[in-house]
Amino acid sequence: MTAKHIISPVLPEVIKELHVGDNVLIDGVIYVARDAAHKRLVEAMDRREKLPFDIKGQTVYYMGPSPAPPGRVIGACGPTTSSRMDMFTPRLLEVGLKAMIGKGNRSQAVKDAIKKYNAVYFMSYGGAGALLAKTVKKAELIAYPDLGAEAILRLEVKDFPAVVANDMYGHDLFDEAKAKYQRVSV
Repeated sequence: MTAKHIISPVLPEVIKELHVGDNVLIDGVIYVARDAAHKRLVEAMDRREKLPFDIKGQTVYYMGPSPAPPGRVIGACGPTTSSRMDMFTPRLLEVGLKAMIGKGNRSQAVKDAIKKYNAVYFMSYGGAGALLAKTVKKAELIAYPDLGAEAILRLEVKDFPAVVANDMYGHDLFDEAKAKYQRVSV
């Protein structure tokens, strides 16, 4: 199965070409943010404060890294459960977030927002944090250092593997897989 090479930030014309089930290899910049960082971003938006990075067009990876071993850029950096960010995600999509990377399915509100704002949700591989760390070429702390592993990082990645789980057309890999299984098992 051939993977599509894409660059992050992911351009709108690229998002239009992505469909549920597509394998991708991502090069470029992705930002790391989890629950606590998402909460702070939305609170900053509520106070009309400038965000610590320009979220328009960006990719956010739901991940908490382990400490970098000697000679490495980052420690294991596998995805965390995306649904933990669902309460904040529609707001971030509304202001321009275009891609997310995590694991697991998303709420209907998030799926609706992905479609409304022409975004994409990628799943990466849980349990493969050490392998994923090899794709990270640079890691830089950019905001909320007091959050420790939940601080916002800016990563530069090369050949970061993921699968399109929700595309801008409203398709959902989880729903399609369940429907396919039900047809086969009946």
